Amino acid sequence: MNESRWTDPNLKPRELEQEIGLRPKTLDDFVGQEKVKENLRVFIQAARQRGEVLDHVLFYGPPGLGKTTLAGIVANEMELELRLSSGPAFQNSAELVGLLTQQEGPSAVFIDEIHRLNRIVEEYLYPAMEDRRIEIVVDKGPNARHFQLDLPPFTLLGATTRAGMITGALRSRFGIVCHLDFYPPEELASIVVRSAGVLGVTIDASGALELARRSRGTPRAANRLLRRVRDYAQIENRTVLDRATVDLGLTRLGVDHLGLEDLDRRYLGLIIDHFAGGPVGVQNLAVSLGEEVDTLEDVVEPFLIQVGLLKRTSRGREVTPRTYDHLGLTPPETGSASQAELL
Repeated sequence: MNESRWTDPNLKPRELEQEIGLRPKTLDDFVGQEKVKENLRVFIQAARQRGEVLDHVLFYGPPGLGKTTLAGIVANEMELELRLSSGPAFQNSAELVGLLTQQEGPSAVFIDEIHRLNRIVEEYLYPAMEDRRIEIVVDKGPNARHFQLDLPPFTLLGATTRAGMITGALRSRFGIVCHLDFYPPEELASIVVRSAGVLGVTIDASGALELARRSRGTPRAANRLLRRVRDYAQIENRTVLDRATVDLGLTRLGVDHLGLEDLDRRYLGLIIDHFAGGPVGVQNLAVSLGEEVDTLEDVVEPFLIQVGLLKRTSRGREVTPRTYDHLGLTPPETGSASQAELL
């Protein structure tokens, strides 16, 4: 398995080694998502007993929850070679054919952001998933020749942050669909403790829980913040990451007690200051903030909705009364808010 493709290619060798080490390799090591894990355990065990490859698996949920990691774990548990790609990487069907025909024996193929597959490429994927065959067209026009190529058994592992954008035809071909949700602080604290051990950092229970509470419910954010807090502790000559040390580091990073960062606060502040608390369309917000719509919808909004600071309505985005409390602002009177919505 080419684990280096899971990671940021700009990481230095030591950072790359640490990043790979933070990823669990088995279901037993994977913390959280218990229902998903138990179901996968049963499906994997049953497939191995029958001597078959696992049915195709779709993982969906917000970014940073472990979809790529789980794909690697499934391949490990099935003892299959894992080949990795992403939806936007396919420019034509020939590239898909190349990916699916690399191995002679059973294998696992991981496609990240599978909802972004080109529709023509997606059409080629259907018979590959159902019948393990793919059609190759040689030449063009009246000289075109069509060949059917049989594929070795394989498990397609798809991941997406936008399950609603996957076509019904593609989704129906996945025999196993797994939804990953945000992690509670207690589970994230366990992940932080494990990651600290891999990084060679000492963290106590209070520090791990404090960092977990401010990690937006995602292991990716927890591991990122852990590395940065480690840097602050190193410069401050603190040997243990206790609650005070974690709070110092996260405060310097601009991460508040709920886990909001600068972009989150600017997003909420914009709705309050310029749009009277909403409703406002996400396109307006993206232009005002200088961010992509996808960034707001995939990275910012899911967590704000989950913690009750934002509502998505048919008319646009609105803040909640809790937002004003969190930002230390006085909510407008009901009459004023209603009048603002009419303007």
